[in-house]
Amino acid sequence: MRSVVARAPGKINVYFRVGPPREDGYHSVASLYLAVSLYEDVAASARTDNEITVSLNPASTSVVDPEDFPLGEDNLVVRAARLLAEHTGHVAGVHLDITKRVPVAGGMGGGSADAAAALVACNALWGTGLTREELGRLGARLGADVPFALSGGAAVGLGVGDELFPLLLRGRSDWVLVPASYGLSTPKVYAMLDTLRHGVDVPAPEEVDPELVQALVVGDLGRVADLAANDLTPAALALAPELGPVLEMGDRAGALAELVSGSGPTVAMLVRDGEHASQLATQLQDEAGVDAFPVHGPVHGARIL
Repeated sequence: MRSVVARAPGKINVYFRVGPPREDGYHSVASLYLAVSLYEDVAASARTDNEITVSLNPASTSVVDPEDFPLGEDNLVVRAARLLAEHTGHVAGVHLDITKRVPVAGGMGGGSADAAAALVACNALWGTGLTREELGRLGARLGADVPFALSGGAAVGLGVGDELFPLLLRGRSDWVLVPASYGLSTPKVYAMLDTLRHGVDVPAPEEVDPELVQALVVGDLGRVADLAANDLTPAALALAPELGPVLEMGDRAGALAELVSGSGPTVAMLVRDGEHASQLATQLQDEAGVDAFPVHGPVHGARIL
């Protein structure tokens, strides 16, 4: 093969509890991940030298200024390809072309989806033969959300989010996403959370609310709306107060629930079904002038197209 294209989904956190800072600088979390139908594509093409290079595809829709998009060694797809090559002893180079649709620094794991897609694409292109589980262990070294981008579907995430316990859902849920024109730094959001909690004793979370898990599994959307929660919301609002009116907008427009996705600033609104999602997205676009679009979950993890 001379070229392989892999696709990986973005995610939302239907539930996200965050503990105090750990000695390693991370935070223990209890998360309910849901992979949704907004995807990143990575095309891996063979090179005749040993170089690993990257480009941004012009079809990308979530990059405001392509000139600011990092194309160097710090890009997660470069790091993913290099990690796979080092782990397997592979010596040939690769060019990686990214088509971005997940909001950049939007709390939806777009960078992690890029890394997952790069691992799957390079594994196929190079014939290195790693299993999905082996790729997941490698991916965890790149970021806590990478293993979930590889597995997709729905899962409880514990530890720093990389200890995954897959869930088999009986149906889908529909959401409307409202991305922002700016990003939020995940480390800054966690730092703000620690500042807001100063002097407050917060235990490390040990589980996702079992009632919420059951509600999502059986498709009880009303109960999901009641129990969905995100500890990072106050920190995201402190850094980006303009998110408050967006959340209120969804409530007034008839969403079942409104969440800041992960560390934000993307807002996810739970709705009744696909028709309701299309109606709400159109309403928000027409009446409020915001960018909004429907998605659904769960969807597959990283895979070859």
